Amino acid sequence: MLMKPLRIFSHVACESPGYLATFLELQGFPFEVICLDKGVPVPQDLDDVAGLVILGGPGDVNKPTDWMKGEMELIGRAIKQDLPVLGICLGAQMLSKVLGGVVTPNKTLEVGWHPVINASTKGWFADLPAAFEVFQWHAHTFSLPKGAVALAHSTCAELQAFAFNNNLAMQFHLEMTPESIAYLIQQYASDLEEASSCVQDADIITSDLETRTRNLYQIADVVYGRWLECIYNS
Repeated sequence: MLMKPLRIFSHVACESPGYLATFLELQGFPFEVICLDKGVPVPQDLDDVAGLVILGGPGDVNKPTDWMKGEMELIGRAIKQDLPVLGICLGAQMLSKVLGGVVTPNKTLEVGWHPVINASTKGWFADLPAAFEVFQWHAHTFSLPKGAVALAHSTCAELQAFAFNNNLAMQFHLEMTPESIAYLIQQYASDLEEASSCVQDADIITSDLETRTRNLYQIADVVYGRWLECIYNS
């Protein structure tokens, strides 16, 4: 039996799904990437996909572009159809907004490698450490929608992740590769100039990158695997 693919939406120069793509390939799970930065309209058909992944990118969901409006409409329809959605960074903010949450500017930029506190002793983040390091690059934060379960927080953002039924929102990035981190540093260097304990400089971000990304992928294997279980069980 052929498995329907995941549909992954990219917003920045056809941003790669990074390690998420590697993970899916190792699992033998098909996926396709829709590059919305190329002006491609948001496909609204859900019959031919197993789930949606909304990646990160610049922008404010409270001042949505046409493609943001299209994505949020699609997310809302997917939720009604019980089709699993994974929202990452901007994608997580969209998911919160669609579910009735509030997206606001964070108290500070959060950039670099920062620990999050695991608030989920069972379920999504079960068996993960009480605190684990992830990669961050965001200026906004989101509130917990009604009926959702908070999964993680940090000193730089009160809510880092939540789950709503088979939908998962993460403000942080588990998919980052050394190449995608280098791209962000180059493209958004001005973000690193903010004086804050939540913003690291380029030298800190790129130090011991091989070890840090390897540890990140161990966390990703658990989280991505549990989200895929929602698809297998749906």
